[in-house]
Formats: sequence, C-alpha cells, structure tokens
Amino acid sequence: MSTQTFTPERLDFTSIRRRIDTVLADCLRPLPLEEARCLGGRDDLTEVLTRYVTAPGKRIRPLLCVLGWHAAGGGSVTQPVLRTAASLELFHVFTLIHDDFMDGSDTRRGLPSAHRALTSLHAGRPDAEVLGASSAILLGDLALIRSDQLLHRAGLTWEQLRAVLPLLDSMRDEVLLGQYIDLLGAGPPADDLDRALTVARLKTAKYTVERPLQIGAALAGADSATLRGFSAFAVPLGEAFQLRDDLLGTFGSPGLTGKPVLEDLRSGKGTALMTMAARHASPVQRRLLEDLVGDPDLDETGAAAVCGVLETVGARQAVEDMIAERHRKALGALDDAGFPPQVTAALREIADGLTIRST
Repeated sequence: MSTQTFTPERLDFTSIRRRIDTVLADCLRPLPLEEARCLGGRDDLTEVLTRYVTAPGKRIRPLLCVLGWHAAGGGSVTQPVLRTAASLELFHVFTLIHDDFMDGSDTRRGLPSAHRALTSLHAGRPDAEVLGASSAILLGDLALIRSDQLLHRAGLTWEQLRAVLPLLDSMRDEVLLGQYIDLLGAGPPADDLDRALTVARLKTAKYTVERPLQIGAALAGADSATLRGFSAFAVPLGEAFQLRDDLLGTFGSPGLTGKPVLEDLRSGKGTALMTMAARHASPVQRRLLEDLVGDPDLDETGAAAVCGVLETVGARQAVEDMIAERHRKALGALDDAGFPPQVTAALREIADGLTIRST
C-alpha cells in the first residue's frame, strides 16, 4: 500500500462533510417538468428528496469512502472522489426511504419519514395514505437513480470505474439480502443469534463500513489484498455499530435518535438484543416477550415491561459486551494495518463515534 502521496496532517471531518453536502445539493435537480405539465408546475418528489438528503446526518459512508482513498495513498481529494463518495449517501437515502416504508416508521432524522411526508402533501384526498406510500416507493427509486447518475458522471477513469463497480454491486446485493432476512425474522423473539448477526453484517457492517472504505481505496488503485485487509477492521466495527443501533432503538432517547423507541419493539425486529433476551428469559418472561414484542399497538407501559425483562435477564449488558469486544477487535486490526498515522487516527475516531454514542 503506497503512503507516499501527500495527505494532510489531520483529516478535517467537518470540511469533508461540507464538501460532500455541496456535491449533494448540486445533484438534486428538478425532474423534467416540461414533460410533465400535468403536475401543475410542482415537483413534490424532488422537494421531499431534497429535504430528506440535506437534513443533518452523519454522512458516515461518504466520509469512510474518503478515508479509504487516503488510507490507500490517494492524496488530496479530487472532485471525482467526492462525487463517488456522495453517491453512496444517495444510495443510503434510497435504502432509508424504502426501509421506513417497510417498517412503518413515522420519523427519520427528526423529520416525518418520506411516506408520511408525502401522505401529508395529499391530505384531504381519500386515497392520501396509499398515494403517500406509493409515492415513497418512487421517491426511493429516484434517490437510487440520482445515485447512479452521480457515480457515472463523477469523472472517474475507466480503470477507477472498473475497480469500483464490482464492489458497488456486492454492496447492493448484501444490503438487499440483509433487509430480506431482517423482514423474515420479525416477530416474537427467537434464540437465533446467527441470523441476527448475519443481518448486522450484511445490512450494516459491509454496507456502512467495509464497502465504502474499499470503494475509496479502489479509487486510489488499491489491490485486492489491500481491499481484503480493510475487512478485518470494518466488519467487527460495523457489527458493533448495528448492535449499538439495536440498543438505541429500544433504550435511546427519541430527542437524540430522531426515532420513537417503540418502533423496533412494535415491529418485532429480530435483533441480537431480542435474541439474547429469548436465550436467557424464564418461561414467564418469555411469554411476556412473545405477547408484547411485535404487537403493533404496544404502548409505553408494555414497552417498559419489555425493557425491564431485557435488563433483568442481562440481554442489554450482553449486547454491550458484544459491542466492546468488536470495538477492541476493530482497533486491533487498525493498529496492524499500517495506514498513515493521520488516517489511523481518523478511523479510530470514527470507530469510537460509531460505538460510543447516543444518536
């Protein structure tokens, strides 16, 4: 791995995010309304997508893509690299819009979820809810289209595009499969930790950490052995990130996470947290979990009862231990990776931020 190309002494996350946001704002152009005059001059889809994309967010995936570029000795960040990184955020928006619809989520990033926002736009129509849901599917598709357009117009060389596309294809396959397994696992808690961790690995570890790092490194010309080396750091860190999300989805503060804590319990997500609870619950506790988890009408009182069981049987602490173990493993791999010091420091900061957080 080459580390001879210039890299700044300290990687400025705020500056990178600002540059990513500028690229995102530039690509959110209106639909061709001259060919759709029947919309009455409105472009609801682009307006909602713009609010969704430009809402404050962590920009984890584009940031990691840029760090992958630096880790592989890419040097100063070019516009093609920024556009490629930003395309990952648009792909992320696509997944969130469809994920929120499948989960029936009311909010995202402190704002109404896309299908709720689009339903509100058509309030007063008898079919407003169906129209909002159907429009959200189109909106997610629009985010995916914009992601593809941004990547293919990024100005990459043929060699860069050839290196990136297989990684991007794998990422898309993985997140789709992870989401499907997640859907199949919804319901009363089951003692199936392997399934829960498979979902965490596919939906989060690979999609959020491993593939963005590899894509950035591939842009800098990293070889296949180097790309495989990123996995030792990325996969345990990504799993720890998802496990933290699982805890925040049940025990977090809605004011900080931007999502109600009842959603995961009502949907009956087959998380590692619920798996550990099922594994250690007494018969009485197991019946309580089976009755309440996955109930779409679960109220605050029922949620408190579930949380009480999760605490009592040690499920919450078990997941905390799993997070700590994976965090340590990721940092150990990072220390062995031989990245430039400023890249190692930046990735260590990212690792801490993803696992020790309240949002």
